[in-house]
Amino acid sequence: MKKSITLLFLFFAVFVSAQSKISEKQKTLVSKPSVQLLDTLQKKYTLIDNKRGVVKDTLHNEVFGKLKIYKKSVHASYYADKFNGKRTASGLKFSNTDFTAAHKKFPFGTMLKITNEVNGKSIYVEVTDRGPFVKSREIDLTKRAFMEIAANKRAGSMIVTIEEVVE
Repeated sequence: MKKSITLLFLFFAVFVSAQSKISEKQKTLVSKPSVQLLDTLQKKYTLIDNKRGVVKDTLHNEVFGKLKIYKKSVHASYYADKFNGKRTASGLKFSNTDFTAAHKKFPFGTMLKITNEVNGKSIYVEVTDRGPFVKSREIDLTKRAFMEIAANKRAGSMIVTIEEVVE
């Protein structure tokens, strides 16, 4: 009986300390004004300052540019899993776990900010492929990028705003 009470007390103490660490971590994540991303093509880190809308390269400390609205209220969808491992139009291997996108007109390597108009969540992606080849859609995102900003995880498309990172 004493062993079970001791184990229960120990479990409770570990649980409480873990909860306090999680809440401290959440507080620091919320208070940070910038986000650090890994560039999928060049494998270097980029710093995105959310307050000013400026994208900076943390390796070379240079500013890439500001955000310019390309289109509002357009349809975005995501790639099917069957495309994993296949080559994109840019020659790179496709992975649904990267933060990349397909667009008909943007040059390869263009950084875009995609914002879900329903919930306001946004993600930065890099154009590495051509498409989508459906008239009603403007951009195809990887499944990971799509799910990061999706309001409804079961939906296959959403209404987004596309902003280009310009110099």
